[in-house]
Amino acid sequence: MCPFNGLTQILLLILAIILINTVVINALSIKFENESVTVHMDETISVPYTILKDTADEYEDDGTYLLQLKSNDGNIATIDQEIYVTYNELPKYASMNVTGVFLGKTSVSCRNVKKNKTLDGALDVIVIRKHRLIDTIFTVSVATLVSIIYINFGCFLNWGELKRNLKRPVGPVIGLCSQFIFMPLLSYGLGRVLFPESPEMQLGMFFTGVAPSGGASNIWTLVLDGNVDLSITVTSLGNFVALLMMPLWIFSLGKLIFNQAKLVVPYRHIATSAFGLIIPLAIGYLLTRYCKNLASFLARILKGLSSLLLLFIIVFATVTNLYLFKIFSWKIVVAGMALPYLGFTAAFILSKILRQADPDCLAIAIETGIQNTGIAIFLLRFSLTQPAADLTTVCPVAVSMMTPIPLVGIYIYKKIQARIRGPSKHMNNNEGILRNTEEPECYTITRQEEERPET
Repeated sequence: MCPFNGLTQILLLILAIILINTVVINALSIKFENESVTVHMDETISVPYTILKDTADEYEDDGTYLLQLKSNDGNIATIDQEIYVTYNELPKYASMNVTGVFLGKTSVSCRNVKKNKTLDGALDVIVIRKHRLIDTIFTVSVATLVSIIYINFGCFLNWGELKRNLKRPVGPVIGLCSQFIFMPLLSYGLGRVLFPESPEMQLGMFFTGVAPSGGASNIWTLVLDGNVDLSITVTSLGNFVALLMMPLWIFSLGKLIFNQAKLVVPYRHIATSAFGLIIPLAIGYLLTRYCKNLASFLARILKGLSSLLLLFIIVFATVTNLYLFKIFSWKIVVAGMALPYLGFTAAFILSKILRQADPDCLAIAIETGIQNTGIAIFLLRFSLTQPAADLTTVCPVAVSMMTPIPLVGIYIYKKIQARIRGPSKHMNNNEGILRNTEEPECYTITRQEEERPET
């Protein structure tokens, strides 16, 4: 007569129904040949599988199962296959086609359509990017063109001014401190603030910040009438200083970001970049000594050639990395803008406070804000597994895409201003003059208004 007896019986009945359904649900399962597969974007692979049934399972009313294989994220990989099987066909051996859509990880599962239940067993799918011919063409063409440009730089430079920069290294010290102290700390802070839940993205930002300046900084300094001699001095010294500073930052703040990453220092890559600048400069210097007419011609066309190279890099880099725009978000855009823009601003203000000339301030600011994103991408691909390595390259790619925007704005402003003022009475020292000499006394010290004596 106890009222709880009836309630107990009801609960036991419900529990028995749940257990029976669980047995029925778990009796049918799918087994893949491998637990995970890797597929390239826009490629399709065949994956074998087996459908198994426990002998305790009950058959469908009509003796058939309607099963559906489907990807849990169609934006990464697609698979849409319906399978009709009868109890006489089990276990069933077959294969399905998996197509990679975009970088990332997802899984493929099998669903019993009639019962709307998911079978035991799933396949992990990893989609990575296949190395393309256009990537090789872009890398080789940019490296070749930059080498040619640096031969022109060797013909253009005032080697006496380079010596003075090394004897009184106020400008180079400001540039190196801004590059290797301020930028790593800034990139670390931006990564923590913008990507608090993603150590991989934080690492992408940090690796971009610890990289030295690239050859594009010298070209932009030339185009914007900054101190080219100082710019190349800082770039050359920076690549050698990076051999010491990058390990310091990578194994300190880098370890704080991602302890499980296989962090390395690309000594070979950095050394290659350094000598890739020095050797063409040396060739240009030899031309000024032994082929003065050719050197004079190369110096005169340097600015126009540099402008064309910058345009080529911006357009080609955008086309090559179009696939990454799919994962651009407002945070990535902000990160891509904040790192170089804050670098430009902070370095320029610091240079002004320390009473550097305007062309020197501009050169130091450009050296600080422009990073060698190639080194950052190399670090990410070596330190992270796929597809995280390719996904996190969106950080250096975003930085490289956003960096030229204010520089292009300054260039357009200077052109408009020059048109309004009319042609200058004095030829600018950074445009169309063969300035290389072993006797710096034949030049005045002033950078922007100096004139070469008539011969």
